[in-house]
Amino acid sequence: MRRRRRRVRRKAAAVCLCTLAIPAAVSAALKTVPHIAEAAEKLGSVTVGLENEPDKYTGEMGFNADFMADDNDCISEGFGWEEEAEDAEAEQNEERSSDPGAKPYPDNWTEDDGSIYRTTYERYSGDKFFGLDGGGQVRNETDISNGKLLEESRLLPEFTIEKNGEPQVLIMHTHTTESFEPYEREQYDDTFNYRTTDPSKNMVMVGDRIAEQLEKGGIGCIHDATIHDYPSYNGSYDRSAETVKSILAEYPSIKIVLDIHRDAIASGDSLVQPVVTVDGKDAAQVMIISGCDDGTMDMPNYMQNFRFSSLLQQQMSSDYSNFTRPILFDYRNYNQNLTTGSILIEVGSHGNTLEQAGNAGELIGKSLVRALDKITEE
Repeated sequence: MRRRRRRVRRKAAAVCLCTLAIPAAVSAALKTVPHIAEAAEKLGSVTVGLENEPDKYTGEMGFNADFMADDNDCISEGFGWEEEAEDAEAEQNEERSSDPGAKPYPDNWTEDDGSIYRTTYERYSGDKFFGLDGGGQVRNETDISNGKLLEESRLLPEFTIEKNGEPQVLIMHTHTTESFEPYEREQYDDTFNYRTTDPSKNMVMVGDRIAEQLEKGGIGCIHDATIHDYPSYNGSYDRSAETVKSILAEYPSIKIVLDIHRDAIASGDSLVQPVVTVDGKDAAQVMIISGCDDGTMDMPNYMQNFRFSSLLQQQMSSDYSNFTRPILFDYRNYNQNLTTGSILIEVGSHGNTLEQAGNAGELIGKSLVRALDKITEE
């Protein structure tokens, strides 16, 4: 398991290194040298400033390939994109019980391993990024032009919401057991792999907070807590697809499917805690992933998912400053071919705390209600 975590860390974003290696003084110095400043602007900007607490930083990163590390090292790719394939070979050699039992959340912790760095991602720059009219950004990793995507972002989804008591939204979790830090601290326990079957401490807890707000807003919702990634992580998307298909068949009124995950952002032995403070409470920053079809994914209506992603992104961004990271628009499926309102939301990272993740779920839910009110039938 340690080998697997090290692999994830190498693949995940090297945000700690990038943030701490370039203090505000360097940023200021770049601006005094015109040709360096121009090059930096082309590569992407970095703004680093001290918060009130010592050794805590707020960073804005938009690096390109030749600046310190490639962009895959500095910007999250969405945890889990390659993990299933990587784990498949290892799982072939593992003996699995037909009844593996629960995977508990630890009761006792050590705090002598790597560090946890708190940061707030702000606005990115670079050719891959563009802003939405109502707030927030998109990171475009496809061959579709930014201009075309901006036009699409201005269109509302083709479906409408009905407040008639029937389910309109399905909340589910492909990687149900993903979990978080127990509380705010400076170092983490390397013996914990951030997965548990305890629904009060995994993604089910976050989904519950979203569902609560939908119910308060009068929007019918089903929250499915099926575990798809334990005992086997490999194949979890296939299993979650079957769950979603079954629920859609039973409740054809559902327009929206939210697959709620958490990200993993790290550098070496350091975890990143992307966080924003809203109304005096810390909340994990969130990232929407909206898939694009390259012609091989049987997802012809992907642009309709993007319209919904843009609607929600703009609402969350306008409601809560710096709450969102850019939408990741990339050639991915994530079962988003099952409806025209299917998106994946990464809630924080494994460096965030349970409380921060829960608070983020509440904010997502509140913004989602406001966004859906714009497309609700009278």
